[in-house]
Amino acid sequence: MKIRLAAILAATASGLGGHAALAADAVNLQLKWVTQAQFAGYYVAAEQGFYEEEGLDVTIKPGGPDIAPPQVIAGGGADVIVDWMPSALASREKGVPLVNIAQPFKRSGMMLTCLKETGITGPEDFRGRTLGVWFFGNEYPFLSWMSQLGIPTEGGEDGVTVLKQGFNVDPLLQKQADCISTMTYNEYWQVIDAGITADDLVVFQYEDQGVSTMEDGLYVLEERLEDPAFVDVMARFVRASMKGWEWARGNSDEAADIVLENDATGAQTEKHQRRMMGEINKLTEGTDGTLDPADYERTVQTLLSGGSDPVISKEPEGAWTHVVTDAAFR
Repeated sequence: MKIRLAAILAATASGLGGHAALAADAVNLQLKWVTQAQFAGYYVAAEQGFYEEEGLDVTIKPGGPDIAPPQVIAGGGADVIVDWMPSALASREKGVPLVNIAQPFKRSGMMLTCLKETGITGPEDFRGRTLGVWFFGNEYPFLSWMSQLGIPTEGGEDGVTVLKQGFNVDPLLQKQADCISTMTYNEYWQVIDAGITADDLVVFQYEDQGVSTMEDGLYVLEERLEDPAFVDVMARFVRASMKGWEWARGNSDEAADIVLENDATGAQTEKHQRRMMGEINKLTEGTDGTLDPADYERTVQTLLSGGSDPVISKEPEGAWTHVVTDAAFR
């Protein structure tokens, strides 16, 4: 049965029988991208009643190529957003005071996928090549990586030409780029489904290159954390959401089916979403959603290593907190 995402969930009884029920606390969640298994934990938490059990009425807002979660929350369109840490920290430095309250994804799924026929075997072969890169905040890990390698991104024989990649794999299929950005759970498999075999590809995972940054964290505006009632709502939201992610790991195909039921566009397929769910489960495994400060620090140092044009210009202050996860899991 399709989740009524904007529906009011059952209220919590407030005492003696016959008394009026308390309204559920409303939470607007803005996703980073369209409805897909990348966000299954939230859809599962809604479908399985985990949010209802916590007295929450959660509206899940899909994202898309023209939707920037930091802008949405800054404009009052969301209470909490899913974003990658590089994007969130860059937004914070630019004046949107985002704070990481939980980190459901423990590992990065970002890769650079190249055609073997180009002769690329290692990062030293990138010079003089054309590389497809996502923007809208997703370019930051790539720029940091190139800076660490000492490779300019303005083209030329000694540098790389950056092709502003759409959210598809066409540049690789049409040989407009030697390598493109892919995720372990999504675009890589689009390349495979297009008829290119794994043996025809050379893949560089950002984690293996020492430049992985944290993805798909939960962020709120800093000033809202001054309200104990909001912290309580977020603690219940995080607790229910992590229960959703745990359920998804134990019921992978069923979780993918829940995502499909909530894809209003009808663009997703069962094969792709079930495969994506299996890959996503690898990224969420091993955490209860509490941000590891070491993961945060690694991300910050990666972003600061941007040479003359770093992603962030100084160490952020107050960009993360354990106040919500402490309240959720104490």
